[in-house]
Amino acid sequence: MQQDKHNEDTPGFAELDQAQRDAAYNNSLAVSDSPERLRDWEQRSSVCRSLPSSRLDIRYGAKPNNRFDYFTTGDRRAPLFIFIHGGYWQRNSKEVFGFVSTGPCARGVNVATIGYSLAPAANLSEIVSEVFRAIDCIASLADELGFDAQRIFVGGWSAGGHLAALAADRAVVKGVISISGIFDLEPIALTYLNKELQLQPFEVQTLAPIRNLARGNATMMLFVGGSELPELQRQSRAYQDCAQAAGLDVSMAVLPDLNHYTIMEELAAPEGAVTRSLLELVARTADA
Repeated sequence: MQQDKHNEDTPGFAELDQAQRDAAYNNSLAVSDSPERLRDWEQRSSVCRSLPSSRLDIRYGAKPNNRFDYFTTGDRRAPLFIFIHGGYWQRNSKEVFGFVSTGPCARGVNVATIGYSLAPAANLSEIVSEVFRAIDCIASLADELGFDAQRIFVGGWSAGGHLAALAADRAVVKGVISISGIFDLEPIALTYLNKELQLQPFEVQTLAPIRNLARGNATMMLFVGGSELPELQRQSRAYQDCAQAAGLDVSMAVLPDLNHYTIMEELAAPEGAVTRSLLELVARTADA
């Protein structure tokens, strides 16, 4: 990945006191019913994972979380959407996010949800490497699982949006959807999140999408809720501006009145805004 200069507000962010910095990225604190929403996601995901057609805990590596779940439409020619969960690289699991398959699968897109090691057991470099390995492994299993290997799309939410953006350069990836993603790691290193992450200076430089713009052919669509924290909105906007200035195919949509959690329903719903955009990416690939 090539390093790019970018304009960002980190110096101003650094001047905030620690409580202000932490609050700027604390999505759980900003959304009062976030614990209830996570429990709801887990319950809905349990239903999806219990379907006879679902294939669970397929290994792509040796570590405990190196597994993925596969949700099929039943059409072996259908495209595949690989989803990467969020939780600031240190929380949650694929088991909580099987519910995201309901939207794409209802519209003819197979879904795989990736698990990966979490901080502090793994550093960010290791997490990124695991996600890349998972994507490549899943692509190699197209015939076995039943999907079109030429139409693989990757998406993620929050920290998963960061990982999806980095995956845009993978040869097998045709398009990327980042939901409420993180694109600049410098502010993250100044918050409470870094206690577990322990970001190293080289990781802040080499693993931040805004500093290492993807040079592949993958189209990227960014989504952020209009009721999300200002820093989350700024991150997506700054990445879009930087990528477009470099001539890359990156667009951004602000979904009014949605917060960091309610925005996920736009992927879980067959007619949701994110699901519709995924179908648009699929259609572009078919026309190419």
